[in-house]
Amino acid sequence: MNLRHIWAVTRKEFHHILRERSTLILVLITPTALLLLMAYALTVDIQNVPIAVLDLDRSSLSRSFVQQITAGEDLQLYAQVNTLDEIEGLLMHGDIKAALILSPAFASDLLSLRGLPLQIIIDGTEPESGAFAVDHIAWRAEEFINTAISDQIQARGFSIESLQPIDLRIRTWFNPSLKPRNDLIPGLISMVLGMPALSVALTLAHEREHGTLEQLMATPIKRSELLVGKMLPYIIVGLVNVIVIPILAVLWFKIPFNGSFALFFVLSALFLFAILSMGIIVGVFMPTQAAALALSFLVIFFPGFFLTGIFFPIASMPEMMRMEALGLPGTHYAVITRGIFLPGVGLNILWPYAVMLVGLGFAFTGVAALFFKKKLG
Repeated sequence: MNLRHIWAVTRKEFHHILRERSTLILVLITPTALLLLMAYALTVDIQNVPIAVLDLDRSSLSRSFVQQITAGEDLQLYAQVNTLDEIEGLLMHGDIKAALILSPAFASDLLSLRGLPLQIIIDGTEPESGAFAVDHIAWRAEEFINTAISDQIQARGFSIESLQPIDLRIRTWFNPSLKPRNDLIPGLISMVLGMPALSVALTLAHEREHGTLEQLMATPIKRSELLVGKMLPYIIVGLVNVIVIPILAVLWFKIPFNGSFALFFVLSALFLFAILSMGIIVGVFMPTQAAALALSFLVIFFPGFFLTGIFFPIASMPEMMRMEALGLPGTHYAVITRGIFLPGVGLNILWPYAVMLVGLGFAFTGVAALFFKKKLG
């Protein structure tokens, strides 16, 4: 390749980015704005789930139990009801997401060590809130048993430990608080940094649609030089986001960054090369901007949203979908971002994913150069 030819195309493309305000916004501002939007939309911490309580026991012990499970901001006691019909009405109107029913023998069964008689009804139209309520009630119930009836258990010659034959101790690494955003936001970076791929696809389609490729037809620039020259400006502009977005994630969303930023920067450049190569292929095959926009969402963004392991484990996907996921740069980059942000792993762990990004980038660029023709038709 001739570096002078590549630089000439690169300089031309830089002028286009700076001249077209919409393109500049798309490649420089949209990734950060998109990350903010999706982070707030997809990583909301569940709290203040409204519940109703039907206390059929009405003892001091049952009242203490209700107070303990509704303490804090996790569950909100919306109403204390007297019948199942009231619970049904609240669920039908969407006023509550779960209901707790304490049996008439709640206190006596608990004190006689026959168990903790509870029934929980959840709203299946919003299972996340219902499941959260069940987990929270179960956790608070265990705490209540350990504190409320410890004297009765010890008076019988038992200990709390002796009644729990399984000694389960859970320790969470890398994300001790189990906050969803700590895992999701590093994965979302692989999506938002793909926005320049849309720009490069639209740029190629725009030149083909408006006939500006005529000026390139008389030049000695090779197809590969032209395509690489068009990608370089978007890689450079994309690297600005590689600096801004981690700062936003750490300072605004409090996401831990335990790895090397230099490694993150270099591997992000490889990702931009691979994802922009996909955009180049779209621009090569699509004759109009509308078609390029539609195909970009179809082959880049929709698969990047569902198949890269950001939301659904790749191991749980059918074999054909797993094979397709391996051909997406975002699949490998999501592993890289999560690995660098949370456990802080290095190149000794991430090198296979870096090799895949390089391989995909050259493969996509080769396919684009093979089918690209410097002509209008």
